[in-house]
Amino acid sequence: MIEVKGLCKKFGKVTVLDELNITINKGDKMVLVGPSGCGKSTFLRCLNQLEAPDGGEIWFDGQLVNGRGTDINALRRRMGMVFQHFNLFPHLTVKQNITLAPVLQKLKTQAEADEQAMQLLERIGLADKANAYPNTLSGGQKQRIAIVRALAMDPEVLLFDEPTSALDPEMVGEVLQLMKELAASGMTMVVVTHEMGFAREVANRVVFINEGKVQEDEPPAEFFNHPKNPRLRDFLSKVL
Repeated sequence: MIEVKGLCKKFGKVTVLDELNITINKGDKMVLVGPSGCGKSTFLRCLNQLEAPDGGEIWFDGQLVNGRGTDINALRRRMGMVFQHFNLFPHLTVKQNITLAPVLQKLKTQAEADEQAMQLLERIGLADKANAYPNTLSGGQKQRIAIVRALAMDPEVLLFDEPTSALDPEMVGEVLQLMKELAASGMTMVVVTHEMGFAREVANRVVFINEGKVQEDEPPAEFFNHPKNPRLRDFLSKVL
């Protein structure tokens, strides 16, 4: 589904992504791990062009994402993003947050978007919050709403940028449960997270990024039980 070839990104003189190569297949549940500052979030943001790469190619379903003539808005509709800090609009109700993009992009009428929003809220047990404002919600509720907002665009792949790191520990479980349900439904997911239990349980591939490159890419059992890369062994000894 996504082919990344020689991806480079610098911030000033600092090289964050150094000719990174990776393939993401349809249906993959890929978890990206690595030390802070290793380029995981930057990699995600390059996939949907929130960051412009300095070199390399990103192909999505046969289309060059970072090509000159690419309609990036059309591409982003197919590649949903869930952020660490929710990014809900504070002046809009929960339902308005969910329906805004599908209606603005003329993918659905307001009535269709409203109906879908209520179905999604029912699915996550928050239908009673449809007319509430984000500042009245817990962190876990906000993040579940943010995930549902991404789903409202009917994306083909969902990108998660540390979706639980801003949450209190007791709220992490409700967000991970929703992500597990999405994974079970067949959604293609690329997840940057420190939740190693989630990586073991849900991922079909765990990818270790370090010094701007993919240094290990294995199924969870192999990744955690038989790490080959010395830096990965050191990393796992600190986080497990």
